[in-house]
Amino acid sequence: MDTSTDTRDPGPTAPPAEPSAQVAALLAGAVEQARAAIIEFSGDTVGDYLGVGYTDEASATHRFLAALPGYRGWQWAVVVAACPMSDHATISEVVLVPGPTALLAPPWVPWDQRVQPGDLGPGDLLATLPDDPRLVPGFVATGDPLIDDTAVEVGFGRRQVLSSFGRDDAAQRWHDGDYGPEAAMARSTKRVCRDCGFMVPLAGALGIRFGVCCNEQSADGHVVDFFYGCGAHSDTPAPMGSGSPRHEPYDDGVVEVVELPPAAEEAAEEAAENPAAVEADILGTPGDGSTKPGAVEG
Repeated sequence: MDTSTDTRDPGPTAPPAEPSAQVAALLAGAVEQARAAIIEFSGDTVGDYLGVGYTDEASATHRFLAALPGYRGWQWAVVVAACPMSDHATISEVVLVPGPTALLAPPWVPWDQRVQPGDLGPGDLLATLPDDPRLVPGFVATGDPLIDDTAVEVGFGRRQVLSSFGRDDAAQRWHDGDYGPEAAMARSTKRVCRDCGFMVPLAGALGIRFGVCCNEQSADGHVVDFFYGCGAHSDTPAPMGSGSPRHEPYDDGVVEVVELPPAAEEAAEEAAENPAAVEADILGTPGDGSTKPGAVEG
């Protein structure tokens, strides 16, 4: 017996056959019959008639707006059928379908894919998947010498440790994240975290490329790529030619306040009231502008 399978491409699917003129007339004329079927199925929930479309040579679908609370934009679809030699159409099914403006629920997402980074809050419990590729049993070598050698020396280890896939996944995520070399902050400076005194490298294999920032004015507490950078680098020089000039400090606490004698106070008050007399006194002329005796005119 020949058990070979034909794997050739069947080609594009042929369009459905059109009904004959007589069958098309029967199918298109079953509007009221379709409306009555909806009323029998769901009561008076039928809206405006939308039209008919032919499915194949023996069936068509009549559509009506649905007048159901909470189903705005939905449509009733009534499938009618007629044989080539029949004199009437019959109802095949009545269904409620969403129209182009219907409000639909978002696509269903499995529960293990719904939790996003940042969703975990205080008191929440999030178990890892049984086959999580980011973890391997603790007795399996991880490929990180620092972890493997330490576990052998001490004689025990964690039940699960980060796998090679888990490390690569974290490294790629950190590299592409907000503290990677392509971040806007990193592109705006020439200095990188690799040479910064505030960066503490991670332990293990990830320490080849990543560290933790300890500068409270920058990415404090975040894992940063060695080639991330910012303006708060430990080698950033102080700006030149900015700020106020240097000057001797002025301490008003050392100013001595001296009280004037009464005669001096009266002279000060008189000078304030008659400044012309004071000026004439200095020049040797009376207050009326004439020259005092003995004064020399220039």
